[in-house]
Amino acid sequence: MLRCCATVLGALMLAGSAQAQVKVTVESGVLAGTSGETAEVFRNIPFAAPPVGKLRWAPPAPPVAWTGERDATANGPSCMQPMNADGSPNVGGANGPMSEDCLQLNIFTPKAAKKAPVMVWIHGGGHRTGAGWVYDGSNFARDGVVLVSINYRLGPLGYFAHPSLTREAGAEPTGNYGLMDQIAALEWVQRNIAAFGGDPKNVTVFGESAGGMSTLALLSTPKAKPLFKKAIVQSGGGWFPVSTLADEEAKGARAAESLRLAGADASVGDLRKLPAATLIAKVGGDYGPFVDGKLLAETPSQAFAAGRAADVPLIIGANSGEDSLLGPWKPEMAAMIPTAARTVYAEEAAAGDEALGRAIFTDRIMVGPARWVAAKAAGGKPAWLYHFSYVGNRFRPVMTRAFHAAEIQYVFEYWGRRTPMSVVSDEDRAMATLMHACWVAFAKGGAPKCGTQPWPAYTPKGDQLMEFGAGNGVRAGFRKSRLDAQEAVTLPTLALPAN
Repeated sequence: MLRCCATVLGALMLAGSAQAQVKVTVESGVLAGTSGETAEVFRNIPFAAPPVGKLRWAPPAPPVAWTGERDATANGPSCMQPMNADGSPNVGGANGPMSEDCLQLNIFTPKAAKKAPVMVWIHGGGHRTGAGWVYDGSNFARDGVVLVSINYRLGPLGYFAHPSLTREAGAEPTGNYGLMDQIAALEWVQRNIAAFGGDPKNVTVFGESAGGMSTLALLSTPKAKPLFKKAIVQSGGGWFPVSTLADEEAKGARAAESLRLAGADASVGDLRKLPAATLIAKVGGDYGPFVDGKLLAETPSQAFAAGRAADVPLIIGANSGEDSLLGPWKPEMAAMIPTAARTVYAEEAAAGDEALGRAIFTDRIMVGPARWVAAKAAGGKPAWLYHFSYVGNRFRPVMTRAFHAAEIQYVFEYWGRRTPMSVVSDEDRAMATLMHACWVAFAKGGAPKCGTQPWPAYTPKGDQLMEFGAGNGVRAGFRKSRLDAQEAVTLPTLALPAN
């Protein structure tokens, strides 16, 4: 299974204000949204039928039409996921109502837009938490981009396989329901986004963490390739071990047995009778796209290694403090540090086992894979590699590296409902202005032309990336010896095709 860790960013949500009503007609009916100073916003738009009853653990069905006007002014529910008992946002930034009936999207569009570029955001959260409504796209709309944020099924409702479900599916794909939802959302965008002033021929898909991993999966899925023209992967990794349908069926059988059903012999009917809350609370494990043999025939690592991934312009990168995903350091973690690493990572080793272990984790899980994917993609359409090391002014007394998901606020140029503007410095705002402009320029023209220093496309020979940090700039050979060592150790474990 493609591994992912939970997003630690707080929720980003537009504060409510009095706004005029605006209407748009889509394939299912009329939507009534809001019109503000720079953007028109439509929320809680169904892109597929509710995945309940016989549609639980089934490919997404077409959305159900409605009569009259559908209120599109309020966010819809999050997909089923673990929530904090005190009502605060969880690690994916979500709180509030949740439901199995969650396949909706939000749209932020420039006023009077015509053939505007479109960006489709896939949220993170370990494929287990998070929601599209968490993220506010108003500043993308302000700058001429239609921003679409989507929900997709999560956890054991989004990525679950079982022998009975496989038999029922027949020739249809099974198990990767969250990935199917993302494809259904992109198909809906192709059919409907022109009504919002968007250009269906200029769609960029982008996401962070689980959303970045999903973007890599979409790049590797033949059915998804015609649905977008560009991609951005933020902290999405790129080195994935093979997990097959048989592997996932075995996990599903064990889960059924743990819920007092007949394991591998549990019927589809008995599985679907299980309450969604029970599944979320009691079925643990890792989730994410896996090789089901129909929708996804190979891992993204295999697709990029063989040159079979979608050939589109790509931005990919990671943060300097991805080790925030490790949580507090425990002395027993030192036993996992390879002896050879103490030579390659001599500077970190001199600082102690925690510094060494955290550096290895960051390079192995995110920074190394990002460079490798950029190198593999560089043979076709251009790819650009970045490293985000900027630490917000308010964090500097206690942090020296940019934690996992820290870049999202700068990409969206929006600080979120839990960040008082009094703690946002002018330097923070300047970084947000720069990084947001890079993403907007890429969506509009297919290249991140932003700031005063050109950002060169990545090539293995030049080995250059853009660092967004205390001193922005192009770096050559960034952590080269360390990342080369990570490739040498990791690539042989991924069942990659022979060159």
